[in-house]
Amino acid sequence: MTVAYIAIGSNLASPLEQVNAALKALGDIPESHILAVSSFYRTPPLGPQDQPDYLNAAVALETSLAPEELLNHTQRIELQQGRVRKAERWGPRTLDLDIMLFW
Repeated sequence: MTVAYIAIGSNLASPLEQVNAALKALGDIPESHILAVSSFYRTPPLGPQDQPDYLNAAVALETSLAPEELLNHTQRIELQQGRVRKAERWGPRTLDLDIMLFW
């Protein structure tokens, strides 16, 4: 089994609900289970400041999936929660899941 550390962020569409829904969805990924969840914290946006603050957290997820399979699951979760990928790199979003470390 591998441990993946996943950062979670949201600043649109009820961020607290988005982060909690993401935690549930991450816990439902096959061949995986959540080992730990960080505290939630608010941060100002990077880049354009004309957007709401982000609600952030991080998860340690134990998984037997390959990195690409885990990425597919995290991107599916983002889409299911209304994520729209735009050219704007630092724009607001309903949900952002980043695999920070796959150890």
